[in-house]
Amino acid sequence: LACTSATVGGLLTVSSCSLPGGSDSYENAVSRTWRHSGADAGDKPALLRELVRYATLAPSSHNSQCWKFHIEDRSISILPDLSRRCPAVDPDDHHLFVSLGCATENLIQAALANGLHGTVVVDDPAGKTLRVLLEPTRAVATRLFDAIPDRQSTRGEYDGKPISPSELALLERAGTGEGVRIILLTGSAAMEKVLEYVVQGNTAQMNDRAFVEELKAWIRFSANDAVRTGDGLYAASSGNPSLPAWLGSLLFGLFFTPDSENDKYAKQVRNSAGIAVFVSEADNPAQWVEVGRCYERFALQSAALGIRNAML
Repeated sequence: LACTSATVGGLLTVSSCSLPGGSDSYENAVSRTWRHSGADAGDKPALLRELVRYATLAPSSHNSQCWKFHIEDRSISILPDLSRRCPAVDPDDHHLFVSLGCATENLIQAALANGLHGTVVVDDPAGKTLRVLLEPTRAVATRLFDAIPDRQSTRGEYDGKPISPSELALLERAGTGEGVRIILLTGSAAMEKVLEYVVQGNTAQMNDRAFVEELKAWIRFSANDAVRTGDGLYAASSGNPSLPAWLGSLLFGLFFTPDSENDKYAKQVRNSAGIAVFVSEADNPAQWVEVGRCYERFALQSAALGIRNAML
């Protein structure tokens, strides 16, 4: 599927790529990061730190990981890290707070799997500080929790197979929240209309020098850089060559053009099973967090069903 704030595509088989120089360290870093743990519920401080680790496996704009956490005995606060904001692509911090919502949902799913019920409260009038209150409950490892290490944003072509009505119903239920609904578009005419807007928007962005420079700053051109920083967008994961940073920076403009990117979007949308649009009743930080929680449940449900998706 593709999603505006998201894409859900059919059952895509992702082939592995061999990475020059440093591939072992990259693969080891991936294995260390994307995993379940055997957290000891009897070691409360260690368990709370592990819940934060699960939260950081959420998606974020440009993989900027724009969050901070404050751990207390019976709660974990989630705050924006404004040093990691993306003012060119996200001037009102909308995507930043959506990212915080994604992290919040991961934390809540992981807490429940470890016998803690999480309740989200807004800690300040502006809605920019969240606190997840944690109370003991019966441990339940949901399919969404199980899918946390498997969730991914697949920037590739999908197989075009339709998604069954029962699977669409599960995705719609997962992506619906308080003041948030999801519109699923599966007809080719509707998807082509969305693609028109995507191409217009992408062309405008690509002609904005500030946007291009900001994106470039978050790209990790080599496996070594991706491991060293632990954030950003690894070039090879979107089908681009893995190169030394100095060379990748020099060649960036050759392979990152409006035409090449629009061509990728067209192929991705036309090979998708559908497009999911997330609609919010309000436009403020607290509601953006709710959108993020809905999207993350949608993405986790997709992973649980073996359905690839990416943000569009």
